Amino acid sequence: MATISSNLLFIAFILYLVATLFYGGSIKSKKELNEKKETNKWGKIAVVLTIVGFIAQLGYFITRWIAAGHAPVSNMFEFTTFFGMALVGAFIVIYFIYRTTLLGLFTMPVAILVIAYASMFPKDITPLIPALQSYWLHIHVTTAAIGEAILAISFAAGLIYLVKAIDQTKLNKRNFWLEVVMFALVAVLGFVAVSTVFSAAGYHEKFNWTDKHGTVAVVEYTMPAISGPHAGELLTKDGFKPLIEMPAFINAKKLNTVIWSLMAGILLYGLIRLILRKRIAAALQPLVKNIKLDFVDEISYRSVLIGFPVFTLGALIFAMIWAQMAWSRFWGWDPKEVWALITWLFYAAFLHLRLSKGWHGEKSAWLAVLGFVIIMFNLVAVNLVIAGLHSYAGS
Repeated sequence: MATISSNLLFIAFILYLVATLFYGGSIKSKKELNEKKETNKWGKIAVVLTIVGFIAQLGYFITRWIAAGHAPVSNMFEFTTFFGMALVGAFIVIYFIYRTTLLGLFTMPVAILVIAYASMFPKDITPLIPALQSYWLHIHVTTAAIGEAILAISFAAGLIYLVKAIDQTKLNKRNFWLEVVMFALVAVLGFVAVSTVFSAAGYHEKFNWTDKHGTVAVVEYTMPAISGPHAGELLTKDGFKPLIEMPAFINAKKLNTVIWSLMAGILLYGLIRLILRKRIAAALQPLVKNIKLDFVDEISYRSVLIGFPVFTLGALIFAMIWAQMAWSRFWGWDPKEVWALITWLFYAAFLHLRLSKGWHGEKSAWLAVLGFVIIMFNLVAVNLVIAGLHSYAGS
């Protein structure tokens, strides 16, 4: 069953890749892209491939659930693949409302990156730790992920808005920050690349280290240790000695992965710029020239309207109920809880500024992009680097 599950996920990944190419082909039409436009044959093929891929990934989710005996959202691999599936599902629903394939061209690469990112984590099916042995695992985690996925659609729409609205012929702060967003997406690809290289090389080294409670444990690195564990002692003969030692409250191994990913991202970004000979946003601008700004602005706003209450239920209300059951308190100041609250406050401010202050258009698009950055910080940095009660999610 586990093999079938893995094969279904791989099939979904390939179908998403092929669908992205067809979404690109569907944009070549010179007709105006708006809510009235009928999807051309390239776009129809892309949508069909996306739906078939989604069904395959749903099959992965169900078969892995059967094999594991619990909802497969208990570690980084499982949660992130579910997040990617929810993102594709949210896009499919919104496509049938607005009928724009351009949104697919920007959404599907994000989903592909998310799934590729997930594939770099351990895929073994393991028993649940006691803290996760509750039906609230299914309710809290899946609802939170679905809410974040719907909010991510607003990011894709906001990115389309910014790529079209910002003058790419001039270098200014708006262009700079838009390109920073593009680099962040490339850095995720860098993570996949560098993880694949070191995994193929079979690299590993072990350290003795001391955690914040004074307990000595062994940690294994799969990449050369730039950031070493607290009070770490290298056990592997001829291993790479860390350049810097981290304090006990920092997950040095995961931070090391982030550092390598950023370095790989910089190298990959430089290569892309060398090939394109222009900023990535400038290279994408011809693809969005026929889209109506008001149209993508509406998609971005409505995605937040739908995603915000779903995220509120999953990440706050259901989370507090489970926290009371598991830890006998509704709220602590665990890093994951704090950043879930920060995410909620941000999108609450988004809606307030949109409805009360009239922040439409470019301002709203920037907020949509920044909101997704916060979501990804919560997924990557908080899960992987900062130790807390949710540290099991980094495994």
